[in-house]
Amino acid sequence: MNLTAIKKGLKNYKLEIIMILPLVAYILGFTLTPVLRSIMLGFQDPQTGQFTLEHYRYLFNKADFIEAFLNTIGITAVGLTIEMSLGLVLALILNRAFRGKGFFRSIFLIPMGVPTIVSGVVMTYIFGTTGYLNELLYRIGLIDLPITWTGGGLRTIFVVALADTWKVTPLITLLLLAGLQSIPKQVYEAANIDGASTWQTFRYVTLPLLKPSITMALILRAIDAFRIFELPLVLAGQTTPVLATYAYQEYNLYNNINASGAASTILLVIILLFVVAYLKVASDEGGLG
Repeated sequence: MNLTAIKKGLKNYKLEIIMILPLVAYILGFTLTPVLRSIMLGFQDPQTGQFTLEHYRYLFNKADFIEAFLNTIGITAVGLTIEMSLGLVLALILNRAFRGKGFFRSIFLIPMGVPTIVSGVVMTYIFGTTGYLNELLYRIGLIDLPITWTGGGLRTIFVVALADTWKVTPLITLLLLAGLQSIPKQVYEAANIDGASTWQTFRYVTLPLLKPSITMALILRAIDAFRIFELPLVLAGQTTPVLATYAYQEYNLYNNINASGAASTILLVIILLFVVAYLKVASDEGGLG
């Protein structure tokens, strides 16, 4: 393309270019530049500015980082298992016709509109030491002393995963419901004619045809789950760090900017792996069909 053609294109699309400039400035100023800066800091010696892997050695030799990494994996694994299972059950229910379906669907979607930090505060009323859950367990005689649900360990991982489940299960349900509604009714009619039971229809008809939607929902949710920040920060603080909160603490509490950049880069690489997987599935004609 020569210079004349470029000038002609700029002249013909002058208004469009002016309107899109704020978006370009936003992406460059608040997304791309900070990301590149974080990556650079992770590989930069704070004294000399030269390339180094010392910050990554520091992270992988630090027990807190390993704990944060494992916590992130654990919360993601537990959360995805619960969310996909519960989302599938709810999608199957909503795919049927019943009285009050519209009202139920409206109530069910409310958690999606609640800000994450607000949902985290709400969950503290349930899982706090003096929360509703401990009160319930005490009243029915299962405990004598309050349980510290957010004191760290596996118990807190499950609490954070459950809190995240409440927030995002409606999204999973909608994705799977869209997949269910795209399955032709003739397939079910053929299965019924062949004498297939309800379980056989679900196992050999619904699940195989729903596999692309399940795969998409799983990958999209995994991308979001690894970025979890507000819920563990509100519910557990420093007792159960995840990769995002660990990077935040290295930057704000310890003023270790380079280690924070390295931790953020590791998280970015994990997310990019899932993004690549999502794009591969999305571009796969078999995955979309």
